[in-house]
Amino acid sequence: MFSERTDDDFSFGIERLLNEKTYTAVYPLHDGDLRQPGSMRYLLYNEWAAIRRWYRYQPLDYVRDYFGVKIALYFAWLGFYTHMLLSASIVGLACFIYSWITLYDNKPSEDICNSQISMCPLCDNWCSYWNLSETCVHARITYLFDNPTTVFFAIFMSFWATLFLEMWKRYSAEITHRWDLTGFDVQEEHPRPQYLARLSHIKKKQVNIVTNTMEPQVPFWRMKFPATILSFSVVMLLVVLAVATVVAVVLYRMSVLAALSVYQDRVTTSAALFFSTSTAASINLCCILVFNWIYTFVAQYLTEMEFLRTQTEFDDSLTLKIYLLQFVNHYASIFYIAFFKGKFIGSPRKYNKIFKNRQEECGPEGCLMELCIQLAIIMIGKQAMNTVLEMLFPLFYKKLNTWKVKIGLQKDQSPINKEKQPQWIKDFKLVEWGPRSLFPEYLEMVLQYGFVTIFVAAFPLAPFFALLNNILEMRLDAQKLLTFYRRPVTQRVRDIGVWYRILDSIGKLSVVTNGFIIAFTSDFIPRLVYRVAVSEDHSLEGYLNHSLSYFNTSDFQVGSSPRVGSANESICRYPDYREPPWSENRYEHSAMFWHILAARLAFVVVFENVVALVMIIVRWCVADIPKELSAQIRREAFLTNEIIIKQEALRAQNGGNESRLNNLLLNCPSTPDQWDTVINKTLSDSDLDLYIHKQQHSTLQEPSTSNSGYLKAPTQV
Repeated sequence: MFSERTDDDFSFGIERLLNEKTYTAVYPLHDGDLRQPGSMRYLLYNEWAAIRRWYRYQPLDYVRDYFGVKIALYFAWLGFYTHMLLSASIVGLACFIYSWITLYDNKPSEDICNSQISMCPLCDNWCSYWNLSETCVHARITYLFDNPTTVFFAIFMSFWATLFLEMWKRYSAEITHRWDLTGFDVQEEHPRPQYLARLSHIKKKQVNIVTNTMEPQVPFWRMKFPATILSFSVVMLLVVLAVATVVAVVLYRMSVLAALSVYQDRVTTSAALFFSTSTAASINLCCILVFNWIYTFVAQYLTEMEFLRTQTEFDDSLTLKIYLLQFVNHYASIFYIAFFKGKFIGSPRKYNKIFKNRQEECGPEGCLMELCIQLAIIMIGKQAMNTVLEMLFPLFYKKLNTWKVKIGLQKDQSPINKEKQPQWIKDFKLVEWGPRSLFPEYLEMVLQYGFVTIFVAAFPLAPFFALLNNILEMRLDAQKLLTFYRRPVTQRVRDIGVWYRILDSIGKLSVVTNGFIIAFTSDFIPRLVYRVAVSEDHSLEGYLNHSLSYFNTSDFQVGSSPRVGSANESICRYPDYREPPWSENRYEHSAMFWHILAARLAFVVVFENVVALVMIIVRWCVADIPKELSAQIRREAFLTNEIIIKQEALRAQNGGNESRLNNLLLNCPSTPDQWDTVINKTLSDSDLDLYIHKQQHSTLQEPSTSNSGYLKAPTQV
């Protein structure tokens, strides 16, 4: 308490004094110097944070003792996630190696390289006819990510995501028990200082049923409701802005492709496609980094306006807002390439235009290669930039704080001796670790988890690159905490919070997206239908010619015919399943188109139901709590109850109640089954927990010399 006012129930705690600028900073001191042997900080820096120790398990109990449960639980989750990525990386690399070995055995890509097929122009007016063999390299690279192992790896990663979450629940249960977090209740949190400061003018109060204290009551219609509506509206506006950015990048790709086609004598079509896709992905990455900063600032401001009482409520609401915005920001362009690009372009007879411009088209081998490029640039580029910035920013702020402290000591005319400076001055030069500093760390890993699971069918090397990044990220985060930041105030949490629900939602979404990517983005289904229903020897011989439709150049739509190139072309080809110009229903969808569409939809239904069924079986087979741990918890509860009852008997004896003592000792259960029977007949779980808590508190507050032997066991439990 820092006030003498009896009516101010919340004039307590250092956080409010910090918020009111009474104090400049508050922090626990680091344990010695990084170069001072014998200290816990020195030990953690050399045995945990050192990159050369990347192959060792983390000393999580020491991390918990030094930084607290909240930070230790983050590193436990990150270490477990990295460990689970090892199996996914091995399978992904095996699939990639198989596709590399069989690269030149793929009949469609070899037919593309050896073809002399004249293709229809990719744009109006300026683009000319081009030879399909120009996309030879493009087709071979596409095969590395679109081959028979793609389906197997997508199914494997769906199971992996489910198994990862189930195994984490088991591992988290062990950690929660070992660190004694099972009885922690977040509802006991006190209000946030910012919350109380914003409601200081509110006179109407109500009793909090948990803490039994008077708290200001937020008017719903006058303050709560308008703030919620404003927050929702702004978030939706930012989502629309992210989508508009994707549209702008699409227009950029269209304009670059048209511009490069002007120099067709020096630039091939495949090179133009690769250049436009790569530069557009790089621009999209820059937009993502800029919008990330804007979204974070706006989301924090909006969440502050919602009048959320506790820090846990505030963090959960902020997490959902920022993740929704970041999800759209990172994945919108990828969803466009995977599910919309080249799907509704029409035919050369009549293109479906937007603002009088033709839509983007995929190459003859589909959009999977462009999707892979987009994924690789955004995922790997973002991880590399984040790793660099996460180390540079704290280093910059540390130098700035060091300069401020030096100037302040000179003004105070205090002697400056780096070797003899007290620890609090050394730590004051470091960067403050805020209450939400773990949020960007979790966000980065959860976004990476989305890349690894949602779109893994298009980029099987994603788990491998994620593994390499996380091995480095784990040790660099540890170095950053020990080197650049003040030692944070320890916090107790039961689990990773709302992040688990987000991870679970991503795992379920990944089943849907991978099924649609295989069915509609890759060429797996058309090739399968051709093998089964068309090819006589069930091979891909002739598949290329079968997948290209014919078009008579005299039937071009007005304004779409090429002004440059050969004027002698009478027939060109384009990737689609349509009737030829000599057919009665020319340029209409052929029967094969509807057969393939039906096969695509059937595959999605079968894929998702089979994967969902296996996921349910996995969840049913894997228990949330290991059997040994469950038995250990029951055994500890039994010992605790036995000690409490015997302790009560001894207290009754000391009080002179001999008859009550004898009755208690005579009827005291002696086996675990008897204890369970007595407990089930008398108390519910919540009543029992409350009773045990009160009895433990009373025994610890009133020890006696005659029962010292019974006091040690409850403390250990």
